[in-house]
Amino acid sequence: MISQAEKSAAAPIGASIEHYSQWCLFGIVAAGFITLAGTGGLDRLTLLAMSTALAVRGYFLWKRLPVAISERSTTVLTLVYFGFFAADYFVISRGFLPATIHLAVFAVIVRMFSLRRLRDQITLAVLAFLMVLAAAILTVDSLFFLSFAAFVLTAVATFVLFEIRHSLGNAALQTASSNLSLERSSFPISVVRVASALMLMILASTALLFVILPRRSAGYLGGYAFGTDFSSGFSDHVQLGQIGRIQQSSAVVMHVQIEGDRTGRYELYWRGVALSNFDGHAWSKPREEFVLSRPLGEDGFVLPNPDGIKNGEKQSGSVARMIHYRVLMEPIGTNVFFLAPEPRRVSGNYQLLTTDSASAVYDFDSQHAVSRYEADSDISKPSPEKLREAAEDYPSEVRWTYLRLPPMDLRVRELAQRVTGSQPTEFDKAAALENYLQANFQYTLDLPKTTSADPIANFLFERKKGHCEYFASAMAVMLRSVGIPSRVVNGFRSDEFNDLTANYVVRAKDAHAWVEAYFPGYGWQTFDPTPAAASSTPQGWSRIGLYLDAMASFWREWVVSYDVGHQYVLGQNALNDARSLWDHAHNWTRNRYESILQWGRRVHHRAERSPVQWILGASAFSLIFLVLRNWRWISRQVREHRLQSHPRRNPEQAATLWYRRMADALERSGTQKRDALTPREFVAQIDKASLRELVARFTEVYESARFGNSADDAERLPELYEDVETAARQG
Repeated sequence: MISQAEKSAAAPIGASIEHYSQWCLFGIVAAGFITLAGTGGLDRLTLLAMSTALAVRGYFLWKRLPVAISERSTTVLTLVYFGFFAADYFVISRGFLPATIHLAVFAVIVRMFSLRRLRDQITLAVLAFLMVLAAAILTVDSLFFLSFAAFVLTAVATFVLFEIRHSLGNAALQTASSNLSLERSSFPISVVRVASALMLMILASTALLFVILPRRSAGYLGGYAFGTDFSSGFSDHVQLGQIGRIQQSSAVVMHVQIEGDRTGRYELYWRGVALSNFDGHAWSKPREEFVLSRPLGEDGFVLPNPDGIKNGEKQSGSVARMIHYRVLMEPIGTNVFFLAPEPRRVSGNYQLLTTDSASAVYDFDSQHAVSRYEADSDISKPSPEKLREAAEDYPSEVRWTYLRLPPMDLRVRELAQRVTGSQPTEFDKAAALENYLQANFQYTLDLPKTTSADPIANFLFERKKGHCEYFASAMAVMLRSVGIPSRVVNGFRSDEFNDLTANYVVRAKDAHAWVEAYFPGYGWQTFDPTPAAASSTPQGWSRIGLYLDAMASFWREWVVSYDVGHQYVLGQNALNDARSLWDHAHNWTRNRYESILQWGRRVHHRAERSPVQWILGASAFSLIFLVLRNWRWISRQVREHRLQSHPRRNPEQAATLWYRRMADALERSGTQKRDALTPREFVAQIDKASLRELVARFTEVYESARFGNSADDAERLPELYEDVETAARQG
């Protein structure tokens, strides 16, 4: 049975552990929310609501204010929100994942303010873990690892405290003699140390298994990361304005590394989808795709010649400029490969690729999302002089597909004819339209608040500003109105170069639309009527972002995309490094063998001449080695000896040491104290009355010194120990 004193001593301990567990549970929720918020997938209202709830909850914990809404109110709020969930799914968010995240955040907020039982706290911890799971779906960024590590740390500490609370409630604790409060002890620090050690072991063992176990690249759920803008912006039907919505984000989309380029000397377009049909509001393309072939014995897919350019017909006269590049894509929810024009070959861990008549390449391998691939492109361009010599006899399929226009404002055709009327060649007409749009219109990402009946006429004659999609669409329409085949191409253009990793960094804000015009004998040529923007490569202090990008690129390459190929590379590198190290050591030994041999002979000769000095030196070295080897034991013995000689310096520790010596003396005489026995229970089990009386007196003084911090009683322990040892030896 537990005495009243024991219960009163255990009460503050239980309250302290409860308070610590509340703080750790708060840390779990905060870490889960930070992990989820770091993905950029939360709207501002959700961020504000959750941040406010965490701030209020933290204030209540700091002030130790109890807060718990009634169970009836919790039930009513839950029922009301389930009705809102349907509206959120069908009207507000219009997506299962964002609506489910809103539901999870709401459940976390309600549960934070309705904690009554351990079951409620475990439920809150599970909801926090669900936020981490949602973050894992929404992002593959390296910052997720840091947030996840913080979550693991707080989760381990929380469940350690839960177990301590459970033990406090089910076991009879011998705490009557302790009057120390946990707030003044090292208990919180000890929990943090244990939790940190467990977290490090978890992460280390997981990393080891991750590196060793075989894996294969596969599709993952990261397609949700950027919502639906990417999938719609690079599909076979693109509404005017969708590229502008993509440009609102600065998230990294892909890294491109061009072989042999360490300075960022290229300014390339990364071509996605080419669109040929325009209905006045949206661009689209025919759904005609065919499977790419993979030559026998090669690992890449060969792309056919561009539409309208048959073998041997190209007249550019320029020497091919082939580049080989490697692309690391983020999961943006599209199956399009972004390639530099003109692509010749694509390779990667894909089984089924297709292309269309406009040379766009698509991934139809259900087991492998677009992630890592390599490609070869010919970036040579014919000179303006060559293009001015191009004929005007367009193939019939080109005229039929790329000269069609919807009913439109007559002013558009009149403007195109006025701008190009004095130009002698088709190339000069295209260049004139490009220069006109660049010089007379402004670039802006402010999207129109209402949809115009004729967006192109509204852009050209009323608004006179827009983003790249309006510039490209206006030029393509005006080119067609003067008889030049044209199409709009969606993709990316970026000049941001990370000289640390030799990678071009392409972001969502670099999404771009431009124009391709057709010239017989030379194929499709690029024109960009959008006004040029300033260089975006970080300079000065902003170069810190390059280091973060390098870290993220490494994470994406060696963690997210880690597969058997990476394992093979790591194994080969490790084998080569080991072989190189062995060869270096072998060569060093062989080259130094003679000098080592001479040194050994000199040492042997000196030892023969003065053996006493060598023996003394060897003895001193051995002594130093033994001292260093047992330094911890020696220092502990010295500290204990000083503490036993001067018990007033630390009565608690001195009492512990003297009690241990007393128990050892009794054990040598045949009276052993079991670990399960308290000091008073041990006294009751001693048979000999005289010895029992001495041990009882020693125990009383020990408890006063140990738990009462009495220096006077601590000084009495050596004398009482001598009495017990003498009695035990005589017995």
